[in-house]
Amino acid sequence: MAYSSALPPNKFILGIDPGTQVMGYALIEVTGSKVQVVQYGVIHLKSYSNHAIKLKKIFDRMIQLIDEYLPDELAIESPFYGTNVQSMLKLGRAQGVAIAAALSRDIPYVEYAPKKIKQSITGNGNASKEQVASMLMQILKIQDAPKLLDATDALGVALCHHYQKGNNAKQGGKSWKAFLTDNPERLAGK
Repeated sequence: MAYSSALPPNKFILGIDPGTQVMGYALIEVTGSKVQVVQYGVIHLKSYSNHAIKLKKIFDRMIQLIDEYLPDELAIESPFYGTNVQSMLKLGRAQGVAIAAALSRDIPYVEYAPKKIKQSITGNGNASKEQVASMLMQILKIQDAPKLLDATDALGVALCHHYQKGNNAKQGGKSWKAFLTDNPERLAGK
């Protein structure tokens, strides 16, 4: 009987905390049960007054991140309703543009509610951003805290996805190729 000494395949997860002023992103590498932070940061959008330009900047930066790191999956925080409907609409557009960028590269995505993310990282669905950041620093052995919590929020989204392994998440993203394979009757001309 032959035994394989090959390591389990690694998977890259891109986590996104959507925003129209600051958008957080994070990439983690998962090998078996080991999780390593590859990159995290923010996309600054405050200097752009035109919402359409902000959306284009989000799309362009997402494509850069995807092309540079080749993630296997995208995990993104779903918009939540606050007190301002206009803010929620803008946030939903930012999220949609990030998802469109992933789908344009055939990367499936999964949405997670903010409470789900906080619950999976801290055990408390009502945890503060600071509590989430502190727990992530411990779990992922991060030495220096980022200046903006949007970056750690994105790390939280990516790690939540790893913990969930697709369970209890709103599945959103099969690639078109996978959809057509599963639904050949939907192909035009057939």
